[in-house]
This record gives sequence, structure tokens and C-alpha cells, in this order.
Amino acid sequence: MTHEELAAGSAAVLVVGSANVDLVVPADRRPGAGETVLGGDTAVSPGGKGANTAVAAGRLGARVALLGAVGEDAYGGVLLDSLRDAGVHTGLVRETGRPTGIAYITVTPDGENSILVSPGANSALVPTDVDDVADADDVDDVDDVYDGVRVVVASLEIPLPVVERALEAAAAAGVTTVLNLSPVAKVPDATLAALDVLLVNEHEAAWLLGGSSLGDPGALLDLGPKAAVVTIGARGALVVTAEGVREVPSPKVKPVDTTGAGDAFAGALAASLAEGASLADASARAVEVAAVSVTRRGAQPSYPTKEELS
Repeated sequence: MTHEELAAGSAAVLVVGSANVDLVVPADRRPGAGETVLGGDTAVSPGGKGANTAVAAGRLGARVALLGAVGEDAYGGVLLDSLRDAGVHTGLVRETGRPTGIAYITVTPDGENSILVSPGANSALVPTDVDDVADADDVDDVDDVYDGVRVVVASLEIPLPVVERALEAAAAAGVTTVLNLSPVAKVPDATLAALDVLLVNEHEAAWLLGGSSLGDPGALLDLGPKAAVVTIGARGALVVTAEGVREVPSPKVKPVDTTGAGDAFAGALAASLAEGASLADASARAVEVAAVSVTRRGAQPSYPTKEELS
């Protein structure tokens, strides 16, 4: 992918994050400690928080690139094919000698899931991969990479220093920054302060605020971000700004598989923000996209196109 291809268009999204293959097993219930439970047939599906986010945005018509890593194996090919099919540029996806990341997922009849992630190639990413983007296509400075990008969205299935560097560079270039703080982890104050939008679910928000329940969502802004969005499952989302907290309700649907719903939300949010939507309107579109995704099986295969939405 050339810098010109990334910069072309007015609604570009750069996703910095993981790419995994999901090995999904349906089961009547999740096994307890020391217990063996028989499940159904394993389904192989492209996934990973970064790749999912990029595919979700791509299917909505955004111009998207993923900065990530896969292995030189068959699973890596599955991921690259899925990304390209969704229109995602893959020139920033590095192929490494480590195996492609795998997520082992158990899905129960109520649509809920348990996930164990083996990061593999995702762990091979280093902060200089962000800087090396500048050298890849005759770009003079890393900040130039962001000239055509409206939104950078990152998540934490890759090493934290890579996320820190990407958000730092994007913020310095004046690009809208979104961090999907999942899996939840302690991040530096400077990284939080560089955020335009902190995206978390209600459990992650509670962890950040040091409680067992969400409490006051407005307290998230005390951590440094300009705004926050808290997903609250089937109820929708909360948009937190300096003006207050606004609830965005979700359409009522019957869930089949919630795998990747949060990533669908992140991709739709980023795509809408890149088009110039307000945070409230972008969150409303993201809630709609996530609601559609849980009515279908798998992560990336469940994401709707722009034409499928009302």
C-alpha cells in the first residue's frame, strides 16, 4: 500500500491492532476448572480486535488500513484474504516468523462466549513498526503518514508500547484518536490524555474507575480523554462528554453469537467519525451495527455492509 493510497479519500481510518484466527466451538456450557465438556464442530473464522475493527469499518465503505502482523502460515492467509475482501489495505500488515494469533472461543446457546487468545505474531510488533511506516513508501516523516487519515483507532491485543507510539504520533498530527481499551489494562496517563475518545465496555469502565460496577461514567473523563463511550451490552451505549452523559439505546434483537460485537462497534464508530459525524451520531450507528452482528455467527462474517443498514 502506498502512502498515496492511504491518504486518498476524505474518510480514511487507520487501525492499529491484532489479527487472529478464531477457532469457535459451540457448547451447552463452559467447562469449569478441571472439567471436560464436549462441544460441537469447530468453525474457523477470521478475527482479532484490530482486524475485526478494520473489516467492520471497511464494510461500511470507509477507506481503511490495518497496521498489524500475521504469521507466514495458512491462518495468516485466511486473515489477509478476509481483510482484502472487505476493502482493507493490507500493506501495513507485517508477516513474521511467529505463528498467526489464534483465539479459542466457546459459545453457549445464549450467544455468550468465553475467549482465550494466543497472540503469536501480534506480539512481534514493536514501536518502530509505527515509525517504519514512514520509510515504507518514501514518506519523509512519520507524521506525514497521517496526512490523509481522519481517525486512528487502536486496541490492546498487541504490545502496549506500539499502541502508545501510534496514538502519540496521531495526536501530534491532529488526527482523531480512539482507544478501544480491550483487553483492559493500565495505560500511561499521557496516552489517556492523548485520546479524543476512550472506548470501553461497562466492565472495563468499572475496572478503570476502581469499582465493581460502573458508577459515575463521567469520572472516566478525569482519567484524561476528551470523551468516552461505554458500551452496555443489549442496552446500547453511553456517550460521555464534558456536557454530560447521553444514553444511546440499542435495537431489540435476538442474539446468536456476541463474538466480535465490541469490535463491530469500534469499527463503525471510527468509520462514522471519519465521515464527520458527531460522537453521539457515530455511537448510534455503531450500536446499530453491533446489534446486527450479534444476530449472525462469527466475528468478521457477521458484520453488515452499509447497504444492509436502515
